[in-house]
Amino acid sequence: MSEKTPGVDPEIQVQGLHKSFGDNEVLRGIDLEIGRGEVVCVIGPSGSGKSTLLRCVNLLEEPTEGRVFVGGSELTDPDVDIDAVRRRIGMVFQQFNLFPHVTVTENLTLPQRRVLGRGKAEAARVAAENLERVGLSEKADAYPSSLSGGQQQRVAIARALAMGPDVMLFDEPTSALDPELVGDVLAVMRMLADEGMTMMVVTHEMSFAREVADRVVFMDGGAIVEDGTPAQVIGDPRHERTRHFLSRLLDPARAEVEEESPRKGEKAGKAD
Repeated sequence: MSEKTPGVDPEIQVQGLHKSFGDNEVLRGIDLEIGRGEVVCVIGPSGSGKSTLLRCVNLLEEPTEGRVFVGGSELTDPDVDIDAVRRRIGMVFQQFNLFPHVTVTENLTLPQRRVLGRGKAEAARVAAENLERVGLSEKADAYPSSLSGGQQQRVAIARALAMGPDVMLFDEPTSALDPELVGDVLAVMRMLADEGMTMMVVTHEMSFAREVADRVVFMDGGAIVEDGTPAQVIGDPRHERTRHFLSRLLDPARAEVEEESPRKGEKAGKAD
């Protein structure tokens, strides 16, 4: 990976972040800092607040309380030019969200022209460069419906990169893919990490987190439980909640047995 000094020159800062949906408090005072060029993987069980945190970083979700900074600009400042700050942030979702009625190239050029005001020729050049980066130059004139899920996700990554972001946010980018298609998407993300892109990745791909992340953040119940290197958080977790989550994630057979045991107990109780 590229040389970098984690924690220096923070690109993302989250301070005292709370988010509630009605009476449901999803985030409970999150403090997080991601240095320029750092790759941070956020892991945790469903409902732990991982995706909500990610969406708050570019204000797709408005925090109930707290402050968010990207590149020194405060997104939660009422006077901020939110569109200008968002142009520095690339976002890749679980679903690919490609325009089905236009070609791959047009999926990359339309946002550039409409949001950044680039001319047709420049937008096409940037699109071609980024399709090459994700290994899909030969699909430039194809329509999304003709691509596999993995190829569509790589196009979605190329589309985000074509906007020239300083930060890339990934929300479970491989969760909607068949297992055999996951590797190509993760390879593109590894390439971005090697290039020094600042990345915040919500994921269940532990091999990716182990190999690529500078830090791993484990969340549960809307709070950060552990934050450290992959060796610390995945290899030698301090908290029982982290250990329990990882044991179930890394040993699905054990998780299945644990889920079946209470059901058997309930049946036995009724029989008594």
